[in-house]
Amino acid sequence: MAENILIRLAAVKTWFVFSYNMPSKLRKVAVLGFRSVGKSSLSIQFVDNQFVDSYDPTIENTFSKVVKVRGQDYEIKIVDTAGQDEYSIMPSQYTMDVHGYVLVYSINSQKSFEVVRSIHDRLLDLTGEVNLPMVVVGNKTDLHREREITYEEGKRLADQWGALFLETSAKRNESVADVFSQLVVEMERADGNAPKDSNCAIQ
Repeated sequence: MAENILIRLAAVKTWFVFSYNMPSKLRKVAVLGFRSVGKSSLSIQFVDNQFVDSYDPTIENTFSKVVKVRGQDYEIKIVDTAGQDEYSIMPSQYTMDVHGYVLVYSINSQKSFEVVRSIHDRLLDLTGEVNLPMVVVGNKTDLHREREITYEEGKRLADQWGALFLETSAKRNESVADVFSQLVVEMERADGNAPKDSNCAIQ
């Protein structure tokens, strides 16, 4: 009896070590949008749990964080891009080896909403894809008194593209983690590895 118990414990220990040492899957995400919509604030809030209001809009930066989906670790590499407009040339590196996209507009800027449409069209042209793993984000819900784009307008646009839609406040850290955790699920669906649920634990 004691010998059987030791064998079972050894088996459990071996399984635990194997599970613990499973390598992370790398997933690259590009965050795109008009200038001053809060792309960097969203990225930094997600990675560092802090709100940064002022950030150089001309630079590109990268951030990294691990999320867990159904026991699998994913290292999310976030490319926080420089602000785009309807006339910007989309750099090819924004589509190379990128697994998913976050398209951000500000709910108090009609201009940023229009630019998101342009960015989406250029992404499809560059990638040659009809659909891409994507979350459309209406940021700055803390400025609801200045709202120019309704929730329904944002949701309708995302539905047209077959994308997810969320409204967020980087300042109040509202729904920020949901943007990236739900995008993980969409990226896995695109790879044919869709989890049964979208629950993600941020580590």
